[in-house]
Amino acid sequence: MDLFKQQKVEDFYDIGEELGSGQFAIVKRCREKSTGGQFAAKFIKKRQSTASSRGVRREEIEREVDILRQIRHPNIVTLHDAYENRTDVVLILELVSGGELFDFLAQKESLSEEEATQFIKQILEGVNYLHARKIAHFDLKPENIMMLDKNVPLPRIKLIDFGLAHEIEAGVEFKNIFGTPEFVAPEIVNYEPLGLEADMWSIGVITYILLSGASPFLGETKRDTLKNISTINYEFDEEFFCHTSQLAKKFISQLLEKDKRKRLTIQDALNHPWIKSNEHKEENRVVDVKKRERRQLKTKRLKEYTIKSHSSMPPNNTYVNFERFAQVVEDIEQMEGSFVSLAAAHDSLQEDVDAMASVYNEKEAWYKEESEGVRHELSQIRYEFRKVEALKRSLQDDVQAFSSGLAAIAGRYQERQKHLELLQAELSRELKWVQEVMSSCPVDGGGGGYGCAFSTALNNDVNEALTELLNRSRGGDLLPGINLEFDIETNKR
Repeated sequence: MDLFKQQKVEDFYDIGEELGSGQFAIVKRCREKSTGGQFAAKFIKKRQSTASSRGVRREEIEREVDILRQIRHPNIVTLHDAYENRTDVVLILELVSGGELFDFLAQKESLSEEEATQFIKQILEGVNYLHARKIAHFDLKPENIMMLDKNVPLPRIKLIDFGLAHEIEAGVEFKNIFGTPEFVAPEIVNYEPLGLEADMWSIGVITYILLSGASPFLGETKRDTLKNISTINYEFDEEFFCHTSQLAKKFISQLLEKDKRKRLTIQDALNHPWIKSNEHKEENRVVDVKKRERRQLKTKRLKEYTIKSHSSMPPNNTYVNFERFAQVVEDIEQMEGSFVSLAAAHDSLQEDVDAMASVYNEKEAWYKEESEGVRHELSQIRYEFRKVEALKRSLQDDVQAFSSGLAAIAGRYQERQKHLELLQAELSRELKWVQEVMSSCPVDGGGGGYGCAFSTALNNDVNEALTELLNRSRGGDLLPGINLEFDIETNKR
């Protein structure tokens, strides 16, 4: 079974006006649609993440609900139902509309010890019910002591706000620093193991304030207050306690005992003579009138105390009605939220700026490195270009020189060609002349060898002359042809 109903509370209850608010909770009047019954709806803001400090952790709300569901006592507020939505847990509680006990008493002209003990006894009976079940409230203070209905002769006390309550387990050490500084026990201040005794200390402080209108340990600062508690720095100022009985002072002293083992237990407090003595109304009626007048406690200082306490910021997890200051608290919380958001935005922006600066520095270093590389490569390219340009010029000069040489060779070749042509013409004429000479020589077949010898010698002389001529002109290229041609002619003859 779910601890909270996963339904919209507005479907079952009509939500009315605001009754009070704390740091993470707001209390509104509500009416149950099915029965018309009047209740108080306490909207508790859930903490949305473990990293956040806004709101109440779910396990703390579950602990409070689990404790409230165990409790059924006339002097303790009753849990009727519990709902949950995305942002809140809504507790439907008994409507306690009588206001704070101290506000009620401050409106009276005076307060007798008999009246005071009647209210203190109701507080003790409620705490006795809790302690019998090993439940410590840990946040007993005037703001958490309400009246069910103030328009009756003896209003019924209701203990409220179990946001700090814990079940005390045997053998399990529990330490914490919480509560309202003015009312916390020394073991909380000194971060020592906690138990039911811490509630008894708070009852002692409440009784002191109720009878005097002054706070026993309240200092100028929170640090002063905690120091006064740790050193048990208090006294019964005659100005405040001149009409207070010794039994009442002893009751307070035995509660404001630093040693937890010597401090009154809840049973000791209920059986204390100061509480028991004021139960005998018949005996109180025969007290001398003048003596009763001396025992009347003026409530002027109590009224001043309640006004002063209402003028301060409301502490966490309270049901006290601070309608005059709720809007101021809300505005301050909104401003704090805005400042936190602004600081977060500033931090985020600073991180972005730092990231951008880092990226810029990295890019700048990379660009410098790349620029140096490009500059070096460009220098190399220029150097190679100059080398190529020089080589090009050298090649151009070589080509030009080659062209000039080629032109000269071509000129010489043409000259030689012309010279060759002239030689060829001259040679042709010489050959023609030789042929004519040869043809004019008679060939005698019977003349013996003289004619052949002469012809052979002549041919040899002619060939040598032609060879020499051709060697001077063309290097002997035409010699074979000439010899061939001359031999053919000779053979024909």
